[in-house]
Amino acid sequence: MNNKTTNPEVDNKEEAVHPGEADNAQEPMSEENLNELLKAVHHNGLVALKMHFKEVEGQLVKLDAYGPVFVFHVKNDAGEVYSCGFFLRELIARFQSGNNPSVWMASFFVDLMKTEGGKALPQPAGSEDEAKAIIDNVLVPKCIAEITEEFAPEQIHAGLAWNEQFGPVFEAGFPAITAGNNVCAIPLHLLYTHLQLNRDPVELLLQGLYNIRKEHGME
Repeated sequence: MNNKTTNPEVDNKEEAVHPGEADNAQEPMSEENLNELLKAVHHNGLVALKMHFKEVEGQLVKLDAYGPVFVFHVKNDAGEVYSCGFFLRELIARFQSGNNPSVWMASFFVDLMKTEGGKALPQPAGSEDEAKAIIDNVLVPKCIAEITEEFAPEQIHAGLAWNEQFGPVFEAGFPAITAGNNVCAIPLHLLYTHLQLNRDPVELLLQGLYNIRKEHGME
């Protein structure tokens, strides 16, 4: 199958600039400007979510592979807490677009609240073996099952593969497409990170697959 790596985080061309500013993000950002940016995004996130929920808290964490990540905690009317993480770049892109950022952020918590009793972030894996078990027993089966169901009864190629640039990836595509790109591949560690942030990793794959269908006039 033709291999095209689709990676919204790695390939995201939205530059890390303060919303409303026209700074050239190709230049290194000073620590002071970065701190201002992080404060602004954190504030915007809280304001956006408070348009839909009464009790909202937020915290900033830094991941080695992806940099700053904002984790917001929302309480429902029963006092149950739901947590979800967002990458800095995607929040900036959403706030700059003006495309209902509050509705977009709130939608993740609306989905999480379908689970009664609250939903905290999963506990980080304590070892590489534990992380591998989560990938093998939770992440990969989830991706295969949901992608297969989404496009049933159409035949879908889905499973693990290796990409020279990104390493292990989850690859999915349409064998029936024989001309041009017919597969998307997303780094396994990115899908795993989404899972750890209470985000649905399958959404990344579905986005890539629907883009392929659109390219081939199938939508």
